[in-house]
Amino acid sequence: MGEGGDGSSKPTPYEEALDALSSLITKRSRADTSNNGDCFELLSDYVKILELEEPISQLKIIHVAGTKGKGSTCTFTESILRHCGFRTGLFTSPHLIDVRERFRLDGVDISEEKFLAYFWWCFERLKEKASDDIPMPSYFRFLALLAFKIFAAEEVDVAILEVGLGGKYDATNVVKAPVVCGVSSLGYDHMEILGNTLGAIAGEKAGIFKPGVPALTVPQPDEAMCVLEEKASELNVPLQLVRPLDANLLNGFKLGLEGEHQYVNAGLAIALSSTWLQRTGHLEVPYPERTTSLPEQFIKGLTATVSLQGRAQIVPDNNESPEDLVFYLDGAHSPESMEVCARWFSLSIKDDSQEKILSCQPLDTSRSSYDLVQRNPDGKSRKNSTQILLFNCMSVRDPQLLLPNLMKTCASHGVYFKKALFVPNTSVYNKVGSHSLPATDSQVDLSWQFALQRVWENLMLGDKGGNEKSTGAVFEELTDDKEMAVRSCENSAVFPSLPSAIKWLRDSIQKSQSLRFQVLVTGSLHLIGDVLKLIKK
Repeated sequence: MGEGGDGSSKPTPYEEALDALSSLITKRSRADTSNNGDCFELLSDYVKILELEEPISQLKIIHVAGTKGKGSTCTFTESILRHCGFRTGLFTSPHLIDVRERFRLDGVDISEEKFLAYFWWCFERLKEKASDDIPMPSYFRFLALLAFKIFAAEEVDVAILEVGLGGKYDATNVVKAPVVCGVSSLGYDHMEILGNTLGAIAGEKAGIFKPGVPALTVPQPDEAMCVLEEKASELNVPLQLVRPLDANLLNGFKLGLEGEHQYVNAGLAIALSSTWLQRTGHLEVPYPERTTSLPEQFIKGLTATVSLQGRAQIVPDNNESPEDLVFYLDGAHSPESMEVCARWFSLSIKDDSQEKILSCQPLDTSRSSYDLVQRNPDGKSRKNSTQILLFNCMSVRDPQLLLPNLMKTCASHGVYFKKALFVPNTSVYNKVGSHSLPATDSQVDLSWQFALQRVWENLMLGDKGGNEKSTGAVFEELTDDKEMAVRSCENSAVFPSLPSAIKWLRDSIQKSQSLRFQVLVTGSLHLIGDVLKLIKK
């Protein structure tokens, strides 16, 4: 912020825009349909007000829905087509640090200058026409409309749109004739809105299907696949099943996004890109699924360093000893994605050391840890690598489904957490931008964090005497968390804020020269964004 004439802080033009954007956020849950601004039928009115009907119809769009992997699929697809020489526009959600992350042009976040110009162009026109019958659109719907304006005005060759929530009633679904649609892996999420069965969820996702427009999907549970096939048949949609990418086709290179699950997303991205190229006249026929080679541009697009923060991301702390405090960030928030996250974390920390000596007994999902000792070539002990969980999730999630999956999958790889830290999100629900973060920890409601802690401690009760043996040696070296934590138990602690939890981690590292923390941060993309803001300062 700048300084006003009276010495007070004056918001920057960008902060003023974020404040205006924040005015579109409501306190209601997403399952509440009481606000007219959420009415799907109003989207056509907003499109008319912004004179976007013709521009949207001219965009050559790839539309992707799904529960897991749709952001990764869109990111791979954008990178492939950009490496093929096309001007690309990519709309994803949510953002982690800056709202401009949602709008990418040629692989780069939209500039502040362009964002401000397009933002106010849309906001002022909608504000001028707002009435009781046509109120201002809600937050996400405005962002989707803004994306259409940006991509049309910037004359992108291809616009890749990630559905925000569901499909049928999502703001991105004002698109009437995409070039191709995709559905990534389906699972249980947002059930308060989409339904309690995989069939109901699949039905909502299939809402993006358009008559005669090809649709591609990955292997799905039978219940979900049956619904996708039924919906496709009703609309005369050619539905193709896409297999995961064969790693051998990358000619020895690694995918630009970490994790074995990314081969599923990469396979879908190849098929989407190939179909788009064929349907827009740049390729005679799509590449066959069981092709023995990929074009060089496809390989470059898949293996380039792509930007998708908060998904299988490893970030050292920006502090005095960055190698001793490493954060493993993954925004998993469904039971299935929690297992994938746990697998990725377990394999990553094993890859992170040259030689490992496991000091734990045979696998037991209730064991609180294993000691990972790194050795120098001379055989002397270097660091005790200790695994810590930093967790929060939305109250609509079921921690009884998330935390056991995380613990058991890690344990199946020989990974056990010394301690689980539960914190509230730093970001406030009704503000966009770092200038709006709360300054103090006062009057924070921690009832949900206490509930998460109870679930974790109950999971640890099956330890059968293993805790004392496995935790004692390392916990003697940890900084006492009782002064900073609101409630500390043997296996977990609730902190009043994320900064206080980060401070405890840093203090513990400073206290003991033999400790090294590997911190898995998961459960919420909002938490991931908050951590990135703190450790990158």
